[in-house]
Amino acid sequence: MKSQTITLGDFELTSLSDGTYVGDGGAFFGIVPKMVWQRKVPADDLNRIRVSCNSVLVRTGKQTVLIETGIGNKLSDRLKSFFLPEEKLIDSLRGAGIKPEEIDVVINSHLHFDHCGWNTVYKDGVAVATFPNARYFAPKGEWEHGALQTERDRISYISDNYDPLIRNGQMTLLSGNREQEIVPGISIEVWPGHTRNMWAVFVRSAGKTACYVSDLIPTTWHLEPTWAMAYDLFPMEVLDNRKRYYSRAIPEKWLTMFTHDPHVPWAYLDKVEGKMTFKTA
Repeated sequence: MKSQTITLGDFELTSLSDGTYVGDGGAFFGIVPKMVWQRKVPADDLNRIRVSCNSVLVRTGKQTVLIETGIGNKLSDRLKSFFLPEEKLIDSLRGAGIKPEEIDVVINSHLHFDHCGWNTVYKDGVAVATFPNARYFAPKGEWEHGALQTERDRISYISDNYDPLIRNGQMTLLSGNREQEIVPGISIEVWPGHTRNMWAVFVRSAGKTACYVSDLIPTTWHLEPTWAMAYDLFPMEVLDNRKRYYSRAIPEKWLTMFTHDPHVPWAYLDKVEGKMTFKTA
């Protein structure tokens, strides 16, 4: 997907991508029958669909903020053979005219490997910060859950994506459910469902609002409240929180940013005759 740049009030937003990867279609659509979801996206002979890892670069005029860092390049050969990641975020940043050392802040909505993979890179076998001058932020509860290495989702967590940054003081882990400002105009708030502590990232400027809602609504294919993923740990909370999100995002005209949509990085949402719809920005 080609990068797009728009203005939001006094801020400039640029969509970036770590490229695409393939995922099991059934996993991405949970209990929704294939005969229904394949009307939106075709699957290959192995039942896989192609999705994207989308990041957003926010230039506030004072700081350069990167929301999410994709899969990165640290997957094992076995996992690479499953997911076929393209590992393009650094090239995408370069295309936007940004060097890694120019990033001031990195925000991870949660710590699944497809959302924080480029936080670090290996140098002489040791994971070091990809963005050496950045302050990193992630949910504390998410890190605590990842450290448990539960049978249900331990494959989702790669500690080298974040533990070295915690040890060297670059990553701040935040707790609490209330909205918290990271930098002026950019704040985070817990919106559970996909995981217990996943953040939505709000960007506000001059009366305009954009929200990187992460895996609560991963693509435009998932706008219907009941279309939860098998990856969602709390599917009933996904349903409730999507409806709660729409109750504000639609009347207040929020720009919704999608983390895994390979075609639509962001859009404005609406509900027409009982069906969720979207209009690209």
